Amino acid sequence: MRILVIGATGTIGRAVVHALQPRHEIVSASHRTSKLTVDIAQPDSIGALLNSVGTVDAIVSVAGKARMAPLAKLSDEDFQFCLDNKLMGQVNVVRLGLPHVRDGGSITLTSGVLSHTPMIGSAAISLVNAGLEGFIRAAALEAPRGIRVNVVSPPWVTETLQAYKMEVPGGGRPAAEVALVYARAVEGSDTGQTLALPAR
Repeated sequence: MRILVIGATGTIGRAVVHALQPRHEIVSASHRTSKLTVDIAQPDSIGALLNSVGTVDAIVSVAGKARMAPLAKLSDEDFQFCLDNKLMGQVNVVRLGLPHVRDGGSITLTSGVLSHTPMIGSAAISLVNAGLEGFIRAAALEAPRGIRVNVVSPPWVTETLQAYKMEVPGGGRPAAEVALVYARAVEGSDTGQTLALPAR
């Protein structure tokens, strides 16, 4: 398969590319550090990327910025930033991406553990993650030509926790393990699902 990975240079994105590359042709894109760049907060940027890439069998989005802060300190601009980036950015990957995906292909987005296990400071992120999971359930009902649409909800990733010197209950899971869920989304038969690693 020919697979476009958006966010291919991030912690999870690199692991997804590594997991899929032995079996598929990977087209990598990121905000700044790939040959192909995209700002998913800008629909025109998504459109330009898709036009340059052409037809693919699958799109995987491991992209989308969001801000974490106590609820009382989150500004209107903070919420709008999260909505424009992680939520509508990925919604637009589906809306604009569907015509570029071959019959029977797939689009996979990324939400996160904070949609169902929030913590202090996660109000904006929990909002957009939960919104993506609701969107996917509905979008899968209308996706044409047998295209499957799913979202992966990663747990906290070990490498991210180490980089930010964070500790969370239960710890994290290595990015390589998380990437296997994306591989399942691309290579499997699920649609309209929020996919996650099984609990340990």
